[in-house]
Amino acid sequence: MRAKRCGRCVGWLVLGFLLFLAAPTPAPGPPLLTPTATDTSVPAIGRTWPVGTRPVVLRGWEPPATVYGRGHRGVDLSAPPGSPVRAVAAGRVSFAGKVAGRGVVSVALTGTDLRTTYEPVTASVEKGDEVEAGEMVGTVAPTGSHCPTACVHWGLLRGETYLDPLSLLPPWLLHRGPSRLLPVLGVPLPA
Repeated sequence: MRAKRCGRCVGWLVLGFLLFLAAPTPAPGPPLLTPTATDTSVPAIGRTWPVGTRPVVLRGWEPPATVYGRGHRGVDLSAPPGSPVRAVAAGRVSFAGKVAGRGVVSVALTGTDLRTTYEPVTASVEKGDEVEAGEMVGTVAPTGSHCPTACVHWGLLRGETYLDPLSLLPPWLLHRGPSRLLPVLGVPLPA
């Protein structure tokens, strides 16, 4: 009796294995989202900061370990409510409206597959508008910020992948100024 049951189990296992091998391969679907880009190269095409001249970075970019993992998918820049928000590079406005109650402006950057986002912003542009680097796209909204003080969340995306928006800015915009040579005191001059 026991041998019959064992024989049936083995038969079902063999049949299941054969069906598994004979099953058609599923068609490849769209690629899964990745938390960080495989191509993280970003051209330094930015010509201005989104707010101010050298705003304080309240919180930097912290890429998540997984698609839905914890992290910070942009940069928070200190800016008082009502401050102008400017496009960092030339492009076309791909979105201007509310998302989850916050004003958002998104700009697809000319000649690239990149887009920048700014929030919370009261938009002064509409979808489809062409903007130049430094052109105002809105003002910092008085409410809706996730920062402890007023700020603008600036994001950068390639497709659905978030990148570090500071990588758009050339080195001369990121640094506080040119290097300076200072005198060395107490060292005799060469004869």
